[in-house]
Order: sequence, then C-alpha cells, then structure tokens
Amino acid sequence: MAKPLMAKATAVWLVDNTTISFKQIADFVGMHELEIQGIADGDVAVGVKGYDPLANSQLTQEEIDKAQASPLHKLRLKFNPSAAGEEKRRGPRYTPLSKRQDRPNSILWLVKFHPELSDAQIAKLVGTTKPTIQSIRERTHWNISNMQPIDPVALGLCKQSELDAIVQKAAAAKAAEGGVMNDDERRKLVSTEQSLGMETEPKIPSGMEGLETFTLGGAPEKVEEEIVDADSFFNLPSGGGDDEDDDSRV
Repeated sequence: MAKPLMAKATAVWLVDNTTISFKQIADFVGMHELEIQGIADGDVAVGVKGYDPLANSQLTQEEIDKAQASPLHKLRLKFNPSAAGEEKRRGPRYTPLSKRQDRPNSILWLVKFHPELSDAQIAKLVGTTKPTIQSIRERTHWNISNMQPIDPVALGLCKQSELDAIVQKAAAAKAAEGGVMNDDERRKLVSTEQSLGMETEPKIPSGMEGLETFTLGGAPEKVEEEIVDADSFFNLPSGGGDDEDDDSRV
C-alpha cells in the first residue's frame, strides 16, 4: 500500500489532532507502533512540526472519522486522479559517485568474458551508456591503457543473480539463433553454480599429438620404438681387413 509524504510529520499531526489508535497510525505511515507511542510520549520526533494530511489532500475527514469510530479500520490515502497511470521512469541504473570510476573496468570485464552480451544489456546491468561500451570494445577509450578487467559483482555494481540472469538470457537468445557453442562459450553462458558443477572435457596437449595411432578397429595403439643397443654404434666393422687381404695376394 502507498505511504503518505513526510510520514513522521504526518504521524505527529495525527497523534496531536485525532484519537486514532497507535496501531492504525503506524500501519498508515509505515512506522512501528512503539515509535508512534514514543511520539505521543514526547520521546520520538522531538521538534518535528506536524504535517496536516487533510490540507495536503492525503486524507479525507470522512476517512479519519471512520478510523476514530472503529479501531479495526485501516486508513487509506485519498485517491489522486493526476497520479493515475504514472509509471516508474526507466533508464540506466543509478551508480553511486564512489563507484563510477570502477565502471569502465567492469565493462572491460564483461566485454572480455561475456562477448555475447549486447550493449543494451551491459548498459542496464552496470548503469552506463552505449558510447562508453563501444569505445571500450574498440579500445578507443581515453583511459584504456590503464584499465583492468574486474568482475562487476566484486565491485558491487550488480548482484550475482542479476549477472546470471542476463547471461542466461543471452544463452537462450544464442540457442534460438542456432549458434554452435564451444566448451569455453558454454561455460560463459551458464551461471556460476552450474559452471562449477560442469565436468571438464579431457583434452590432449598439442605436444602429445602423434604419440598415438589408431588401428582400423578404432582402438588406440601405442607406437613402440625400436630399442637400439648403444654398443652397436661403437663396434662398427673396420675397413682394415680388406687391405690385409690385398697385401696377402701380392
């Protein structure tokens, strides 16, 4: 339920000018019942001037009379036709000033490790603009040489659940397009918990290529190298015997 403007000041006015119960006032302004009792005792909201909800069109006298007559009646804000149909303004996420200097590093991390994310998704996730993302993608950003990729979750720019959700959405979009994902891309397009639970596919290092051959049946067969006796390299037949035979014939 919507709450009134200047809740504490409105509570002060209702305590001073009506006989509505503390529970009813607390429910209406969104405060605890003990706080309302503290206002009545003079321990809370000392020096706060009361805010008249009747003069500011937040309550009607009829609504106050109903609440005073019945302790179970819940106060409701006066309907304001001018506020009907209002929607929350949509735009980039607000980023505190203390964390805005970290946004380029988080964008670089997202561009590097999640290239499947669109500029619009990154802008919504960390609260930035598309020109900034484009300059980092093209490495034309004025501070690109001093930037380092840092996880936006570690920087506090978004929640892990938000990052996982947007990555899952990108994975679904790529699957719908029929794109083929390799093992590395598949790990990037899943959540952190799923990625940690995935089994690693065995890969043969490039330096071991050629050490195994396959028979016609498909079973691997090790190549046995011929063992050569080292002494055979040194006990080679000498050529002097032919010369002795020639001398004897003479």
